[in-house]
Amino acid sequence: MKPDVAAFFDEDTFTVSYVVADPATRRCAVVDSVLDFDPASGRTRKTSADEIIRHIRNSGLELEWILETHVHADHLSAAPYIQQQLGGRLGIGFNITVVQETFGRVFNAGTDFARDGRQFDHLFRDNEAFRIGSIDARALHTPGHTPACMTYVIGDAAFIGDTLFMPDYGTARCDFPGGDARELYRSIQRIFALPPETRLFLCHDYKAPGRDEYRWETTVAEQRARNIHVHDGVSEEAFVAMRTGRDATLPMPRLILPSVQVNMRAGRLPPAEDNGIRYLKLPVDAL
Repeated sequence: MKPDVAAFFDEDTFTVSYVVADPATRRCAVVDSVLDFDPASGRTRKTSADEIIRHIRNSGLELEWILETHVHADHLSAAPYIQQQLGGRLGIGFNITVVQETFGRVFNAGTDFARDGRQFDHLFRDNEAFRIGSIDARALHTPGHTPACMTYVIGDAAFIGDTLFMPDYGTARCDFPGGDARELYRSIQRIFALPPETRLFLCHDYKAPGRDEYRWETTVAEQRARNIHVHDGVSEEAFVAMRTGRDATLPMPRLILPSVQVNMRAGRLPPAEDNGIRYLKLPVDAL
């Protein structure tokens, strides 16, 4: 049960998207797609998504799932566009409703914004089984970075979102609304309980100091041995103290305000106003 994994790196947001394919049935999933966005002009482009679409078509693949590991705070999702072009079902973790409730208030989204996850085709429960073609897959709830974070274990590969970075860079921040460093530590232990040879695919790489190349694939064994924040032997209390102190020094992500209000809508922009233009809000002194 070894899926083929093709990675697509967007250097502007340091995001890695994936096409995960069953070589036997030629069916596939897209994980964490990117809609290009220029915050200065407010313009969107589909360059990154089109690269994924071309790969799927040129490889003779059939798209079954478009998976989001969480509501991203650093890039806009291209899921609706990819679905329009190729079909497939759009899925995210069941706790999207918590994120929608929290940020629905932050952005004063109003009663027209549903907070029950209906914008998505499927809300995965913890430990829910599914398939990509003939390959068994499982969704694990791994909160901490956000309440809705999921890890998708597909064959011998796990797509872990922002839970972990490369071992030389550490772990995700936990200071967004709904984040929790203690939950993140426990979620990481669930990932560490997977077989040591499990391939781990990350949503981001920022190139740790001294490393020349971007990297986004590691293993459970490598993370347990070498992750600078949470290798084997690091206690929960030590991790929480480190993560809390570090988070207090970090600036907000550059695209958090446009990203979250789009991604909580499953990658759809807010409805157009009476002049036909869509607007993204900028809450002042709210985060």
